[in-house]
Amino acid sequence: MFRLNILTRFLMRRFFSGFGLVMLVVCGIIMAVTFVERLPSNPNAIAALTDAWIRLLEYVPLFLPLAVFMGTLLTAYNLTKSSESVIVSSAGLSPYQSARPFLVGAALIGIFATTVVNPYSVGVSTENITPDNLQLIDDEIWLREGSEHGTITLNADTMTKSGDDLIFENATIFYQDSTFKATQRIFADKITLSNSGLSAANAIVWDSNGTPKKQKWEMQTLLNPQTVLDRYLQPDQISFWALPHFIKKMDAIGAPTRGHLVQFWTLLFLPLTMIAMATLGVAFSQTKQRRNYSFGIKFSIGIITCFAVYFLTNMFNALGATGVIPPLLAIIAPPLIIIAGAGLFINSFDSI
Repeated sequence: MFRLNILTRFLMRRFFSGFGLVMLVVCGIIMAVTFVERLPSNPNAIAALTDAWIRLLEYVPLFLPLAVFMGTLLTAYNLTKSSESVIVSSAGLSPYQSARPFLVGAALIGIFATTVVNPYSVGVSTENITPDNLQLIDDEIWLREGSEHGTITLNADTMTKSGDDLIFENATIFYQDSTFKATQRIFADKITLSNSGLSAANAIVWDSNGTPKKQKWEMQTLLNPQTVLDRYLQPDQISFWALPHFIKKMDAIGAPTRGHLVQFWTLLFLPLTMIAMATLGVAFSQTKQRRNYSFGIKFSIGIITCFAVYFLTNMFNALGATGVIPPLLAIIAPPLIIIAGAGLFINSFDSI
């Protein structure tokens, strides 16, 4: 049974020290480079530093698995060079048992990144989001709301915010009944979306027979300005805690949510990914040498392996986002493959 005894606490401290050193170096480099890059586009150094900090938070999910791997490898190297790994082995711990503190530490890092770092990063980066910095489809606005009574599809050239309302310019709305038969088409230079629904002061309305009529038009909808802004947020712009409700809300208005599901499962199983990278680091650190420990060679091969793992993970994420495989399988398959492969290597090394 795993217990937080003296040896376990010692190994966990060494692991967090190695991981912290790697994070400090990587974050320092990224922060310095980003600060210099953003300095010309900001009015002063404080604003550039704030901008660099926001960019750093966005980069954390990219290099966090690599940092866990490098931290594990660095910790194992320090233990081997100081002969402390000999003491650990003489205490009767197998490679699996001595790796447990590393795996627990990696899981704790993943939990902290998911529950604390991600919400904070999203909150900072999307604090002042407006229609101007949303990523649109074909540079146009497309909205869809489906219900048991029918489907509303809205297309507009641009979208601006006026107070709490959204204004759609050169907008066309298509209304279909529950059998998907087009029953109405509405066009207006400006259509306003408020919390009470859609409206236009001067619209042209075509009925099911194609007869046009100019009139004041309004319709109650499930859409509101906030859901529209949320609709164009990218999956990584939504907090882990807000994703379940967001996905349910997007399903209600007929918006695609597969990418958001992939993001949710990615964050939920981030501790498993961290465990996989720590296991990979333990596998690469296995050695019976204390003096001529080829850390440089192992580190170089490990970095190459991490890039291969990164490619494998992105490939599975793309398959999940496009619907080729279920999103849940796309997220848990890569870490399980890594854990299985690294575990087999550790087992074969231990039995030599």
